[in-house]
Amino acid sequence: MFKHRKFLSDLDHDTVVGAIAAAEKKSSGQIRLFITHKRVDDPVVTAERHFHRLGLTDTHHRNAIFLFVSPASRKFAVLGDEGIHEKAGDEAWRGISAALEGHFRKGEFTAGLIGAIDRAGDLLALHYPPTPDSINELSDDIETD
Repeated sequence: MFKHRKFLSDLDHDTVVGAIAAAEKKSSGQIRLFITHKRVDDPVVTAERHFHRLGLTDTHHRNAIFLFVSPASRKFAVLGDEGIHEKAGDEAWRGISAALEGHFRKGEFTAGLIGAIDRAGDLLALHYPPTPDSINELSDDIETD
């Protein structure tokens, strides 16, 4: 699907972080991106562990969306906390994943992540529009290990 070194060298960090900030402004939800340099067998299990460790279950509305990518394993996962998952369901994560995979297969790493972030932002905006007291509860920066 994608090569580890090419993924990291081709990724436009600032553009991706900007996309996260822009997507979050459309809602009261949160989006996090984690890129691991390690190989993983099961990206969902590994993503769930990081999801909890990074505090994504601590948002006010339990509406965080998590994008987890392991370029070394050529795997990724898209997860939503219980609030957004109850409203959007598995179909939303499958749709975001399918679009992400299509871009990754073509080597369009930044475009794939921006597309996934935009879709996550639209999903959050639909179910959790911004309110006057909306705050950015989590960092927009890309988390890595």
